[in-house]
Amino acid sequence: MSLWLLNHFSTFTLAAITVGGTVALAVAGSVLARRRYPSLARGEHNDMVGVTLGMFGAIYGIILAFVIVTLWTQLENTQTVVSAEATDIALIARDAAAFPPPVRAGLDEALGGYVHAVVEQQWPRMREGAPSYGSTEDRLVAAYDVLQAYEPKTVREQVFYEEAVSRLSDIAAQRRARLNMAEQQLPALLQVLAFGGALVLIPLTFLYGVRRLRIQLLFVASVAALIGFSLLLIVVLDRPFAGELSVTPAPYRAGALARYWSG
Repeated sequence: MSLWLLNHFSTFTLAAITVGGTVALAVAGSVLARRRYPSLARGEHNDMVGVTLGMFGAIYGIILAFVIVTLWTQLENTQTVVSAEATDIALIARDAAAFPPPVRAGLDEALGGYVHAVVEQQWPRMREGAPSYGSTEDRLVAAYDVLQAYEPKTVREQVFYEEAVSRLSDIAAQRRARLNMAEQQLPALLQVLAFGGALVLIPLTFLYGVRRLRIQLLFVASVAALIGFSLLLIVVLDRPFAGELSVTPAPYRAGALARYWSG
């Protein structure tokens, strides 16, 4: 569900739905609670409710902070892996200049096909949360075949050859990490804590009585808006390849790799 929302709605729309919907439901619930139990406005139980709100709020705040920081770190790690993979491809493309023309042409063809497969075939599947190795496997194998069939003849070629082989192995590892990250999502237990906690904390604010309705609704709406925005961050950050704030394939089109997209 979260993937579908992220891929079909803008972040602004999701913010309006999540934050606005949370605030609207909280305000409506508070008004209904006051009408059903008019004694709440007198604040007879505010001491107990205040302590309970403080305790639950602290625990829930720690949970939200932990989840958001974890997801933000995951997003940064994903971006690092993508950038590192693109950088290694670019470095191999530059190292190929040290090899004879047939080897250089073979590597260029394999690497060009690889970056096109990543951007045009793998990326859309990663946005849907269903990545596949198949679209890039043949290109990666072709690059290995070119290097395995070539025997360096000079010390200079040997140095660049070893560097290219090492970086090609790094690309294979980074590809696996990237595809694994596209399938990861917040564990079910943390999802229950994050979204279930909101269902506990927001109704508790209804019980904190204030004689003036506007003041109480402002209090309830503020808490609901903060929680709604935090939940929006969790939804947006949970899927690093989906939505407007996702990791982009731009590194595979920049620098030394731009020539694979010209023409």
